Amino acid sequence: MKFWLVALTLAASGAAQAAVSVEDFVKAAEFNDPRGIQSQLQQGVDPNLTDSRGRTALFTAVREGSEHALAALLASPKVQVNAVNADGETPLMLAAIRGSLSMVQALVKRGAAVNRQGWTPLHYACSGPDNGVAAFLIAQGAELNARSENGTTPLMMAARYGGGDLVPLLLKAGAEPRAANEQELTAADFAARGGRDAMAKELRRVIQERQRAADAAKAAN
Repeated sequence: MKFWLVALTLAASGAAQAAVSVEDFVKAAEFNDPRGIQSQLQQGVDPNLTDSRGRTALFTAVREGSEHALAALLASPKVQVNAVNADGETPLMLAAIRGSLSMVQALVKRGAAVNRQGWTPLHYACSGPDNGVAAFLIAQGAELNARSENGTTPLMMAARYGGGDLVPLLLKAGAEPRAANEQELTAADFAARGGRDAMAKELRRVIQERQRAADAAKAAN
């Protein structure tokens, strides 16, 4: 009996210490403390565990803009860089919508997937401040006409939410302005619904031009 009591006590003590370590680990990411990250990793903390609030260190570092902590995390081969949160988002998606180019570059260098099913990092980059993130993702092979679950494309998101330079960037790279989502809305419709009348007008002009070119090519064949 005494043996089992001692074993149970040790197990409970170990579990408590692990829990405390994870809490400290995530806090180190939150407060941009790379030394804390490195120390905890050396002690064997699993970098992918969640704290009592359901947070992982990687997602926390990205969300808080903790670049030094992120660098320390990405140096660990155990970190799952393509993990998803409860909303189906990856760390790269969150870095993209923040417009954090340095974080996006670090995550991609570490192996974060630029393309995925459904919403993609490029969708997210086109929904936020950008700061060069969209151009970088495109250069890394991001799918320009990726479709979310409801058929939304990055161009649609850029037309309604992104900076004024994003729509021209995507069009020049080859994005399809004639694409429509499940509600039969095009990027021009997205721009109009966002009160961006000039952009909507320009997109409709581009749509007409491309359609005429497509019809001419079809007639020639």
